Amino acid sequence: MARASFLGVLIAALLAASAPVLAQRGGSIGIGPRLTFIRGSAESPDGTQRFNGGAIRFGGGKTAVELAMDYRSGLTGSLTERVKDFPIQASLLFFPVRSGLSPYLLGGVGWYSQHVTRFSAPTGTTTVDEETTRKMGYHAGFGGELRPHRRFGLYGDYRYTMIRFGDDDETTTSSSLIPGWIPGAERLKLAHQGSMFTWGATFYF
Repeated sequence: MARASFLGVLIAALLAASAPVLAQRGGSIGIGPRLTFIRGSAESPDGTQRFNGGAIRFGGGKTAVELAMDYRSGLTGSLTERVKDFPIQASLLFFPVRSGLSPYLLGGVGWYSQHVTRFSAPTGTTTVDEETTRKMGYHAGFGGELRPHRRFGLYGDYRYTMIRFGDDDETTTSSSLIPGWIPGAERLKLAHQGSMFTWGATFYF
């Protein structure tokens, strides 16, 4: 319940942030599919994994709100486990310039659920165990949107996921977001545990 309440408050805040722009420019709502490639930390044994999903974008000016969900299901190498992943993200997008090709910065929060079903044999006929894990984390990144028509757009962006600030007591290894040669990088201790690259199409109405 606490997470659901937090999600509701976050979505309301993001929509409120973009409301002035929507009022000034008439606004727009877009929906469409997307293809996402997600990678864990550099030390993770899992390589890049492909997810299918979709996103809704609200906004027609320099700010927009995006709500996105991706999905992936697959069997492990022994064929005795089926793993289903459901990443959900709420993001605020900022467009410094609006044109035919508009770059943007983004940031927000995500909820990452994984459901594992274990079978007694590779045939997968008998379920012996099920487990669901959930994590919440912040993300940030950059991208660009191409608008060949006012009703249609194509975009691509790169996002750092599970971003953390300051000291971290978790055992999971992180990669630093800030190169060591930047002054003050060591004190900030800004790190992440993964990344994702997304291609998508949006139909506006």
